[in-house]
Amino acid sequence: MEKQILGILGGLGPMSSAYFYEMITEHTKAECDQDHIDIVLSSSATTPDRTGYILGNTEDNPAPRMIEDAKKLVQFGCNVIAIPCNTAHYFYSELQENIDVPIINIIYETLKYCADNGAKCIGIMATDGTVKTETYQRMAQQFGIRCLVPSSENQQRVMDIIYGSVKKGKPVDMREFNKVSAQLRKMGADKIILGCTELSVIKRNYNLDSFYIDALEVLCWRSILHCGKEPIGFEDFDNEL
Repeated sequence: MEKQILGILGGLGPMSSAYFYEMITEHTKAECDQDHIDIVLSSSATTPDRTGYILGNTEDNPAPRMIEDAKKLVQFGCNVIAIPCNTAHYFYSELQENIDVPIINIIYETLKYCADNGAKCIGIMATDGTVKTETYQRMAQQFGIRCLVPSSENQQRVMDIIYGSVKKGKPVDMREFNKVSAQLRKMGADKIILGCTELSVIKRNYNLDSFYIDALEVLCWRSILHCGKEPIGFEDFDNEL
């Protein structure tokens, strides 16, 4: 197998990118430094806000910057790229068309994981950009999965958690988080996808149980496998590519 060098197209936001790098390192089976994956991390924190552009609140398109950074990762020798940002996958097709190496799709991989584990109805907690463009909902159709999204009031709670707490490095009010979760459970969700990498930090910090599927964990697991290494510490994941 050709040596795999993983490129991380990060900075979207910086905390989740750092957490993704840490997660890969922690979950790769290794006896020494040389057993780990070679990684190049690009963290362009000044990339324009994805949700703002998608919703038409700004004309500052993040795609050209993301394409430029992805090409730099390829120039550094990366032959596979992961993007630890769900909302950025709105631009996935445009990015892949401009890049000659595969980009692992966090949306597809997370939904495939849900389908492989028997989920039929999933709740989505994500940014307005991801929810309103139906990024998960549209791809879920090919897996026969029904998607549920929060009410407008609860979706605002999710945005407040992402932008008002996690991105600012402030503590999360878990009462607000649990209000959203309770509604999705009541609507019939088998699982809830944490479809924003800022929400992944919540799963880690507040020890959320397996009812919550962390899209960043799925991306980590698939990235390690793609690079020919053995993932460890993922009890619910099948270590076969």
